[in-house]
Amino acid sequence: MAEVSGLVLPFFGLILLGYVTARITRQPEEALGWLNTFIIYLALPALFFKLLAQTPMEELTRWDFVATNIGVTFSIFALIFAVGIAVRRAAIAEATIQGLAGAYGNIGYMGPGLAILAFGERAAVPVALIFCFENIMHFTLAPTLMAISGGSGQRVGGVVVDIVRKIVFHPFIIATAMGVLAAWATIELPQPATRLVDYLAQAAAPCALFAMGVTLALRPLKRVPVELSYIVPIKLLVHPLAMYLALSWVGDFSASWAFTAVLLAALPTATNVFVLAQQYGVWIERASATILVTTFLSVLTVAALLYGITSGHIPADLFPG
Repeated sequence: MAEVSGLVLPFFGLILLGYVTARITRQPEEALGWLNTFIIYLALPALFFKLLAQTPMEELTRWDFVATNIGVTFSIFALIFAVGIAVRRAAIAEATIQGLAGAYGNIGYMGPGLAILAFGERAAVPVALIFCFENIMHFTLAPTLMAISGGSGQRVGGVVVDIVRKIVFHPFIIATAMGVLAAWATIELPQPATRLVDYLAQAAAPCALFAMGVTLALRPLKRVPVELSYIVPIKLLVHPLAMYLALSWVGDFSASWAFTAVLLAALPTATNVFVLAQQYGVWIERASATILVTTFLSVLTVAALLYGITSGHIPADLFPG
C-alpha cells in the first residue's frame, strides 16, 4: 500500500495544489491560457515524441491492441448514448455529450504522467496509441452527431473538413507521427535539441496536473445531475473492467500494455468534454459537474486499481492460454 500511496498521492497532490492555489489567488480563467498552451503545444508533444522516437517499430503496429481498446471505449460511449436517448429522453446533442462524459477519459493530461510513473517508460507506446486513436474517434463522433442533431450549424462538407483538421493538426497527434517517423528512420537529434526536448517532457506531467486542479476550482459544483448516477460508475468502474476483460479475452499483450490500457480507461472524464459542451452549447454545467465528481472519486478508484495491480491481486491476463 505504501508503494501505491507513493504513486497516487504526489500525482493527485499536484491536482490539489492547483485547486487550492486557484481558490486562494482567485485568478480569472483567462490567466490559465498560456499554461494550457505550453502544455498542449510543447510539453506533452515533447514527451510523446521523446518516448516514441526510442521505440522499436514493431511495438508501434499492434493493431489488435488498438482495435480492442477502441472497440471497448466506443461500446461505453454507445451504451451511455443509448441510455440518454431511450431512458432519459435526451436529444441527440445532449446524449452525445453524456456519452463522451462516460467514455472520454483524461488520457491527455493525466494519462502519460500516471502510466509512466506506475509502469515505467514502456507504458509510453500504449499511451500514445490509445491517445491518438481514441481522440480520432471522439473528434469524429462529436461533430458528426452534432451535425445530425442540427446543433452544429454546419453543412456536411464543413463538418468533414472540421473533423480532418482537428485530427491532422492536433499537436499530440503531430508529435506522435514525428516520433514514429524518427523511430522508423532511426533519427537521433543533436545533443542541444535532445536536452530541450527532455526539459519540455519533464515539465509535462506537473504542469498538466496543476492546470487540471486550477480548472476544477474555476468550475465549482452547483448541483448533481441525475445522469451522474450511472455515468460516474460506468466511467470509473465499468469502463476499466470492460477493458480488462476484452484485453484478456483477445490476449497476447504484455503486462505493461494491458495494465496501461486498463489504467487509462479508469481515468476520470476529460476536461475536453466541457470544452465540447461549451462549443455546442449543450449540457455545459452538467459536463463540468461530471468532470469534478469523477476526478475526486478517481483518487479512490485509481488507487484501488493500482493497489490490485502492484500487489498481484489483478493478473495481467485473466484468461491465460
